[in-house]
Amino acid sequence: MSEGSDGRDDDPSGPSHPRRTLILAGHREAEQVLLESFRSGRMPHAWLINGPKGIGKATLAYRMARFVLAHPDPGSAAVQSATSLHLDPEHPVARRTAASAQGDLLILERSLNDKGKLRQDIAVDDVRRTVNFFGSTSWDGGWRVAIVDCVEDLNASSANALLKVLEEPPERALLLLISNAPGRVMPTLRSRCRRLPLKPLAVPDVVEAAAYALGLPLDDQELGEAAQAAEGSVARAMTLLDGQALALRQRVQTLLGTLPHVDRMALHALGDAMAGTAPEKLVMFRDTVDRWLSDQLQRRSSDLPTMARLSDAWSRINAAARDVETYNLERKPFVFSVFGWLAEVGRG
Repeated sequence: MSEGSDGRDDDPSGPSHPRRTLILAGHREAEQVLLESFRSGRMPHAWLINGPKGIGKATLAYRMARFVLAHPDPGSAAVQSATSLHLDPEHPVARRTAASAQGDLLILERSLNDKGKLRQDIAVDDVRRTVNFFGSTSWDGGWRVAIVDCVEDLNASSANALLKVLEEPPERALLLLISNAPGRVMPTLRSRCRRLPLKPLAVPDVVEAAAYALGLPLDDQELGEAAQAAEGSVARAMTLLDGQALALRQRVQTLLGTLPHVDRMALHALGDAMAGTAPEKLVMFRDTVDRWLSDQLQRRSSDLPTMARLSDAWSRINAAARDVETYNLERKPFVFSVFGWLAEVGRG
């Protein structure tokens, strides 16, 4: 599985892409918050759905979008009697969303450039499309919904363009912003959204979601073991089903635990293990480092200088990882660069 911003299958034709995923494993309280807010008739125009990678943030965002587009009247009997945001897979909105053909739903994510390569950021021109999108009339006079997946992929220009939309939201406009690290989101963006934090999933929920995505039985032994080690992330569990990825994750965690000191022999061995073109290795390495950085940001929340250094390292690491992925660069130099940047943070 190729990991995107939320650990999802980035293949638009993939069965586990969030726009095709109609089950929601866990997050029942968050789902009820969205449902109750909508049927109250006083729903915020923008939500910041945040939490670790691969736990279902995008799945919940698409689930909310489908429900609102299918039931535009919050006071309708269908909305008032609903117990969840579930939508029948045969509903026209569900079918159009799965086929990327729902005209009232706009997805802002990294797009392909003129050379067919995935951009490193969400392009400002793509964000500016939201002005015309929200300014035009919806198909049936209902809602217009935009999903930003994810906020960390916005550059300075695209973030400012989105801010203008948030400052003057039109009627019946809903923006669902997905974030893996809300501390790195522009404060002016955060202040204009209602926060909806999602927690890592319980092991049974990880098993359920991964089994659904991969077509495996719920009692699959390897899936159970991967779910136990996945720390609440479906994406991580799916990657850990590769035994080599599980061993690699442990090696990376061990080296991260020695920072700011690094055993160069062990680092050379890790770089050699990362060699090759298997995307799972790069996904696991990047995911493990991102998880460590996220934990450090939470622990150092009162230490502003260290927070700034961690945030800068995170940006550099993710930019370098995208270059490695886009241009198929050698992984070993990337591994050394990552640990060099992290060691600098630890030394202050």
